[in-house]
Amino acid sequence: MPAWKDKLDRGDILIIDGAMGTELERRGAEMHKLTWAGAALIKHPEIIVDAHPDYIHAGAEVIITNTFGASPHMLNAMGYGDRAAELISGAVDLAKRARDKTGRDVAIAGSISTMAAGGDLADPGNRHSDEEIEDSMNLMARALADGGCDMIALEMMQDTIRAATALEAAKGTGLPVWLGLTCARSKDGSELVAFDYPDIRFDDVVDALIPIGPDVVSVMHSDVDVTSVALERVKRDWSGPLGTYPEAGYFEMPHWNFVDIIEPSDLVERAKQWVSQDVTILGGCCGLGPDHIRALDAARPQLEAARGARP
Repeated sequence: MPAWKDKLDRGDILIIDGAMGTELERRGAEMHKLTWAGAALIKHPEIIVDAHPDYIHAGAEVIITNTFGASPHMLNAMGYGDRAAELISGAVDLAKRARDKTGRDVAIAGSISTMAAGGDLADPGNRHSDEEIEDSMNLMARALADGGCDMIALEMMQDTIRAATALEAAKGTGLPVWLGLTCARSKDGSELVAFDYPDIRFDDVVDALIPIGPDVVSVMHSDVDVTSVALERVKRDWSGPLGTYPEAGYFEMPHWNFVDIIEPSDLVERAKQWVSQDVTILGGCCGLGPDHIRALDAARPQLEAARGARP
């Protein structure tokens, strides 16, 4: 049995990686206005190979492919749609090369997102038809599986229709599927809503997606201040493995220069709360880098103690 699966089954703490786009730009890979870090697959593949090991050496036991911004419908907007399968499978190869450089036994999760090209959800020109999304998700899931990833990580799932399409496509590969849900507080603070869709209630997203049957559910790319509340909502309908990899701070356009990022030691304190809520998978998203993952790894004894102290 793979080490990551053994840990997951035993309920041990499993550390995953942190933000990729932030690390790529820090190394000189510019963020594309339509595909963000996805463009690095074309222009800077070697930088990707250099970035993954920093997380592995920091203690990550699962690394996530740089494919969040490389879905076929996003690559189409760049003019590279005809190379989608090649680039997506290639991203798994880049992660494998990085893993081989470290000599460590880490798993590779293939990232899938339904995000629109450019992420400007209010711009009708960036909206894609449901049929285009379905084709895109199916191709992406197959390409990641063909590339040899160990599981599929659905990231920033925040609606009831397209996220369901992505989940079905991922399940069709036969690989374990990690469902990443994203939320924020409503303007009046009265409830949780989808991160980019304030008219969609988080309750409705959970109700729509969990019955489809993921293998892991995580609260990800959500602010540290809403994560605990979101976890409690998820737990009402989910008793399987739980994860969280939050975002922190915000970036100043046009670059992914994150500011007001939570300190690694503060992330550890938050993580103690999350593991007391039955979380066993911990990592970071936008703004959280190798230092944050290193802090989580070093805090394993404290985190296990926090689990033991849970009610």
